[in-house]
Amino acid sequence: MTLVNDAAPAVRSTGRKFRAFTAKHLDELTARAGLSPEQQLATRAVATVLPFRTNSYVLDELIDWDAAPDDPIYRLVFPMADMLPADDVAHLSDLLRKEAPKAEIEAAANAVRMKLNPHPAGQMELNIPSFGDGKVPGLQHKYDETVLYFPKQGQTCHAYCTYCFRWAQFIGEPDLKMAGDDSQQLREYVLAHPEVTSVLFTGGDAMIMGESVLRRYVEPLLDLEQLESIRIGTKSLAYWPQKFVTDPDADDMLRLFEQVVESGKNLAFMAHFSHPRELEPLVVTEAVRRIRDTGAVIRTQAPLIRTINDDPAVWETMWRTQTRMGMVPYYFFVERDTGPQDYFAVPLAEAYEIFRNAYKNVSGLSRTVRGPSMSATPGKVCVDGVLDLMGEKVFQLHFIQARDAELVGKPFFAQYDPNAVWLDDLKPAFADKFPFQP
Repeated sequence: MTLVNDAAPAVRSTGRKFRAFTAKHLDELTARAGLSPEQQLATRAVATVLPFRTNSYVLDELIDWDAAPDDPIYRLVFPMADMLPADDVAHLSDLLRKEAPKAEIEAAANAVRMKLNPHPAGQMELNIPSFGDGKVPGLQHKYDETVLYFPKQGQTCHAYCTYCFRWAQFIGEPDLKMAGDDSQQLREYVLAHPEVTSVLFTGGDAMIMGESVLRRYVEPLLDLEQLESIRIGTKSLAYWPQKFVTDPDADDMLRLFEQVVESGKNLAFMAHFSHPRELEPLVVTEAVRRIRDTGAVIRTQAPLIRTINDDPAVWETMWRTQTRMGMVPYYFFVERDTGPQDYFAVPLAEAYEIFRNAYKNVSGLSRTVRGPSMSATPGKVCVDGVLDLMGEKVFQLHFIQARDAELVGKPFFAQYDPNAVWLDDLKPAFADKFPFQP
């Protein structure tokens, strides 16, 4: 099997080997951003609760250090002192200052974590199915046609986003982690559920795995006629595009992508871009070209995040650039109800205006994007607009996807609330309950 183009370009930074930076590097890095010793301590306090990891590419190529700590990419990956309640940060800072025992610091950090809704939308209670003699480790089945799988070896990322709704995967608590390593059990589960037409490999980041490891999960699915698509959820194009250009197994990985396409399946590469700057390096353009040359389709998605991309011009630029590069804008999400949601969330009314003001300025090719979408417990709920209806100001909403497939596409209404940031904040309009409520 031969790739359409095996040649890797001589582009900046692609020759560097991956180097990770973790919480032990925080003082050095935040000093570079101009933080005072007290601010550095508060940052380390937040990092005892929420995971921190970045890499040399993000630090050298994406962050504008002259603008830090206000630079959007800096805020995308670095903990901020005000992300958590001030009392919690002060308590943790005090423990760090007096060099309290590690167990005491971890206990205090864990107490804060438990207040942050580590697994939203019924992920642990409702999404993990029973099969055979028990649960299937690492598998979620929320919507009839789609199965999510969390490969054990893919439960980290090239860098962590501060707003990540899967932050609980990275804090070392086994009870909060979803992971499986039995590809045969995954295959058997899919075969036993003929309604499943798509498998999504997620994490963490599926592309943290090497080609030989990813192959062990993907290859057993390729002869299943019921499957129409295999999806790979990843932030790698933004945080480590070298994965597809100059990494040692880059060509092998792309050959695996070709194999998926040649098996008759749609390979959907679900790329996560939070800001236009992530699209600027030449190595990203080359990585996108090489992936698309395998026959894979790259779809783009990200949540709306306060202080990082809460500007319609940012989204318009992203969608235009992605379309020009041959990618397909897919989802404009609302920040999930987990982690530091209060810090990052944008009210739904404002989110809709940001979406609309970006959407109206792009061509039809970019209007494949859907949103603002909330991945809530009953399903993906889209805010369609704000209306004056029957003398009442309301939100119009509909389900893009739902646990109950009968709800998909049906409009419903909620009372207008300028402060609402999530589905649970809304109250039904013109009815006693929402259609998804029992």
